[in-house]
This record gives sequence, C-alpha cells and structure tokens, in this order.
Amino acid sequence: MRPIAVVGPTASGKSALGIALAHELGGEVVNVDSMQLYKGMDIGTAKLPEEEREGIPHHLLDIWNVTKTASVAQYQTLAVETVEDIMARGKVPVLVGGSMLYVQSLIDAWSFPPTDPKVRARYEARLGEIGVDALHAELAQVDPEAARIIEDKDPRRTVRALEVIELTGKPFKASQPPKHAAPRWGTRILGLRTQAEWLNPRIELRTRLMFEQGLIEETRGLLDQGLVRDSTAGRAIGYAQVLAMFDGELTEEEAIEQTITGTRRYVRRQRSWFNRDPRTLWLDAAGADVAGAALDSLA
Repeated sequence: MRPIAVVGPTASGKSALGIALAHELGGEVVNVDSMQLYKGMDIGTAKLPEEEREGIPHHLLDIWNVTKTASVAQYQTLAVETVEDIMARGKVPVLVGGSMLYVQSLIDAWSFPPTDPKVRARYEARLGEIGVDALHAELAQVDPEAARIIEDKDPRRTVRALEVIELTGKPFKASQPPKHAAPRWGTRILGLRTQAEWLNPRIELRTRLMFEQGLIEETRGLLDQGLVRDSTAGRAIGYAQVLAMFDGELTEEEAIEQTITGTRRYVRRQRSWFNRDPRTLWLDAAGADVAGAALDSLA
C-alpha cells in the first residue's frame, strides 16, 4: 500500500501516468498541483475533467476559492489525512503533481517554521515601499541560497523567507527537512524525464489549446469570484497573462507567448528541483510505454 509519487515538469504526462498506475495497482489519485486546488481554475491548470478521470477517484481538487492565499502547511495537513485514509481502505495513493514545495511537504517530514504577523507585516510594508525585485535583492544579501531557490518575482515567498530568517536566526534552508531522508510512508518516487526538443512543442501546443478552449472566458468568470492579480491564484501562469491582457498591458498573442515563455521558465525550475533528489527513479517521458516502464520499476 506504499504511495507512489509521479513528479516532473509541466506537460510531461504526469496525469496520464497517474491514472494508468491507479488502474493497475488499485489506486486513487491525490493532487499535488497547487493551482489545481482552486475551484474554477480548470483550463489554465490542465485539470482533468471528470469524464477523463476514467472512474479513478481524485482527491484535493477544487478545495479552495480563488481568493484564498495558498498555504503549503494547510495542504500538507489535508494531504497527509487523505493519503492515510486511502491506505486504511486498502488502496494505493498515487500522488500526482509538479508543485515542488507541495511534493516535498507531503513526502518528507517537514515541520513548518514559526510565523509572526507583526514581523511579516513589516516585510510586507517593505515590499510595498521598494517592490519585489529590491526586496529579493535584500534577501540575497542575508541568505544567498534562499534567494537562489526563490524566484525573484515571487513576493509571498520572499517575504516568508525574510520572516523565517529573522524569527529563527538561521538560513531559510535550515527550516526545511533533511535532504534525502527516507520518504514518508516509504513512498516510491517516479520522475518523468524530458528533453527540451520534445517538451517545448508540447508546451506551446497545450498553451494555444488552452486559449482556444476558453482560458480567457474562464478567467473573466473568475473575476466575479474575486480573482485579482495580486493573489496566489492571480499569479498563476496563464491567468496572470490573461489578467494583464484585461488591463490593456498585453495583446492576446502577447499573452499566449508570455504564457509559453513563463511555462518554459517554470519547467527549468522543476527540472532543477526534482533532479536534486537521488530518491527519484527516472522514466523517459517520451518512451513508447511509460506506464509499462513504471510498473516494471515498481516490481
């Protein structure tokens, strides 16, 4: 009943492999994609519609409103409960997603560092004064390693890192779990390895299909549910570009091109993150029988 995690870059085929493994092993899928947690964010996150889940139960989809700030700690609590319930029922949890921190929070024993609203508010005020680029530069001065792993356009994580550093007196990395310890529950980690010449056309095709299938209309509908640009959901790749288009900053073609570029940039971060974990068994995403290779590796 040990869980199986399917990780890797965006558009590498994780969802299809997860369903195939669930069929073969008597499993249920647990979502580990941070943006698929949001209700109504379907097209832009490539969330599988109900009819494409092939009768396999999927957990932790559509649980948050778009106004909610993402919380890895809250996700971890819900996901641990979900995984243990699936195992208690004699099923195999198949963890599917590419959100790096969410994956690590679930398969590693990660105790989250303290928080202090006053300290965070001070850094948020500083963010408002000088902007995310300058605040990220300040983070780089006190903790270069944290600045390296946190994207320079990510205000929330930049603020959080500075908060943790001040409260603990230690580098941000020190609050993370020991690297390469035994995964929680003995989880077996399968990674989909990709090459740019194979993946980049898939990213472009998928992005253009998202816009053709109604990403603009979906985003417009989410405005009525409270979606704004300065939010976790509003910064998601694809939605951020459409919101910029609504504000007259981009044309539709520019929004498409920036979504493709942003996705490729995110893929580079995913590759770098997952490649550092020696516990991962890598499979060729472009292989003729990925599911068969995965099952053979688990035998």
